[in-house]
Amino acid sequence: MDVEFDPAKDAANIAKHGVSLARAADVEIHAVLPDPRFTGEVRYRAFGLLDDIPHCLAFTMRGPTMRAISLRRARTKEFMRYTARVD
Repeated sequence: MDVEFDPAKDAANIAKHGVSLARAADVEIHAVLPDPRFTGEVRYRAFGLLDDIPHCLAFTMRGPTMRAISLRRARTKEFMRYTARVD
């Protein structure tokens, strides 16, 4: 899947979370949920593994392209809560 992101947002994400938004394409997604906190463009939260470590990815879809918004390590309880729904 094609992934795009804002370069300034990528720099901020690296500074804050230590991971580039470019790695969104590498996340092995286990669960995707709509994020109801935002109006307008539909946003999603995905939980999956990146280098065998649980991560949370916030993104939106623009046609066939995923636009990554945030990528961070997921807390263990958070990861288990959402991925348990699909296992």
